[in-house]
Amino acid sequence: MNSILLNVPSELKTERLLLRAPSYTGDAEAVNRAVEDSIQELRQWLPFAREVPTLEETEISLREAHIKFLERENFRFLIFQKDAQAFIGTVSLQSVDWEVQKCEIGYWINTKFGGNGYITEAVKAVTAYGINELGFRRLEIRCESTNLPSRAIPEKLGFNLEGILVNEDLSADGKTLTDTCIYAITQKINRRI
Repeated sequence: MNSILLNVPSELKTERLLLRAPSYTGDAEAVNRAVEDSIQELRQWLPFAREVPTLEETEISLREAHIKFLERENFRFLIFQKDAQAFIGTVSLQSVDWEVQKCEIGYWINTKFGGNGYITEAVKAVTAYGINELGFRRLEIRCESTNLPSRAIPEKLGFNLEGILVNEDLSADGKTLTDTCIYAITQKINRRI
């Protein structure tokens, strides 16, 4: 079946969170403000956060994410607190390969919401979504070996550390070679988690 025909939810709910695909109704301001609030932490790990993007750049990024969601190429979710409706961060199923039935999970959080287990909760939800709704047989999380907060997420959720690739990538500032940890959950059959 052509992936464009998949009927997939664009909204997920957990105990404390609402995850939804980007829309055109003011998301850019909240996302841009969160990047600005968290720039010191994000710039260490994410090339897109070397500088605070303009509001227009954030709007373009979210519109492109919306299109990719509709085209079933990537699935970016904005994370909100269910009760307060505060924007927390993003979690994505990216680098989708429909032939192999695999993808990679990426995430970041507004620093002021860190340490509450929100990203763990969001990653758990998109992992189940990827397996149960999209039929992925492999979900990966890749992160720098020195990014201990990011590594803690897959470790808490039972992902297997399959290896550490030495000198595999450049740091977010492009100045230093870094080692990349590869965590994965694999499914031999399509089963619910």
